[in-house]
Amino acid sequence: MSESTEHAGVSVGESVTEDATPQEAYAGSPDSATPVRLRGVLAQMPDYKPGKPAAAPAGVTAYKLSSNENPYGPLPSVLAAIDDAAATVNRYPDMAVTALTARLARALDVPAECIATGTGSVAVLTQIVNAACDAGDEVVFAWRSFEAYPIVTQLAGAKPVMVGLDEQARHRLDAMFAAITDRTRVVLVCTPNNPTGPCVHQAELEAFLDKVPSDVVVVVDEAYVEFVRDPDAVRGLDVWRHRPNVVVLRTFSKAYGLAGLRVGYAVAHPPVAAALRKTATPFGVNSVAQVAAIASLDAFDELNARVESLVAERDRVVQALADQGWTLPRSDANFVWFPLGAESSAFSAACADAGLTVRQYGDDGVRVTIGETEANSRLVEVAARFGAR
Repeated sequence: MSESTEHAGVSVGESVTEDATPQEAYAGSPDSATPVRLRGVLAQMPDYKPGKPAAAPAGVTAYKLSSNENPYGPLPSVLAAIDDAAATVNRYPDMAVTALTARLARALDVPAECIATGTGSVAVLTQIVNAACDAGDEVVFAWRSFEAYPIVTQLAGAKPVMVGLDEQARHRLDAMFAAITDRTRVVLVCTPNNPTGPCVHQAELEAFLDKVPSDVVVVVDEAYVEFVRDPDAVRGLDVWRHRPNVVVLRTFSKAYGLAGLRVGYAVAHPPVAAALRKTATPFGVNSVAQVAAIASLDAFDELNARVESLVAERDRVVQALADQGWTLPRSDANFVWFPLGAESSAFSAACADAGLTVRQYGDDGVRVTIGETEANSRLVEVAARFGAR
């Protein structure tokens, strides 16, 4: 098996003493012991850490660059659709998400039966792992990658197999193939990789898939696909069309700016898509979210102009950092990655002092979202003062 990385455990408190009452045992913080029997795996699982809210010293405008959110609010046409839909929230949504499924099928040129929706792509990922894995099965993915991967895997009772990235912060697909065993049920390929930014290339993924057993589900996680400009990057739907074991995962949270409404979807071949619908939370995608997603698809040309502006800002920031002497991984997403190791905390603190809330990943590095122009320019200034690495 190729090299892997273990995830730090999370303490859930001391055990309950025999003579303590439930009230006494639970008194205090939320981490206090409880007589309730909980799953043992929770003690080994990391918590998902969301981006912190924006904060700044007095007199300084604060910018949140920690969650890869789109800095633009919904388009006026999308807001109008949301407003109209809000009048019917006393009713349950269409559980089959029929209208959005049909609209996606038309936009992507795929059969509607091949689409499964959920409350954000992370929820659809949970549906995939729950559909494919029994207790003790394995899920292979690169690390560092999307931090929900080990959480979703362990909640399903499966084992995460984490394969280190290469020196350019890219997937090592040969090493990931070597990590596959007869217990592997799912392989996750995050492209562009969150939090490091590089894409997997079409040719290397095709060569990888030629070797992966056909009964293993390979998820091509394209949460940031709209920001990709690498001409060699994976085209997930093209791969999916001739690979029955491939699932393409996408979201409305990033480019479409609907992170607060939670809509994601998978494109899978019919038997797999049907399984994902079985493992979905009933009525999970709410009626307002469905309407907003459809309105966003209808206004894609207008939304895409915003995406292009964010890509231009990303390229401006990357060039400015390169001019300062920084050597960073290529990013085809809406963020940049600073692989600072032990200096990550100091850089995060320097950003905080300048009113920028960024996302630190322990001693691995710092991810910074491309946000408003002023925020991006301030990041470049902080990086210049910090000194190139």
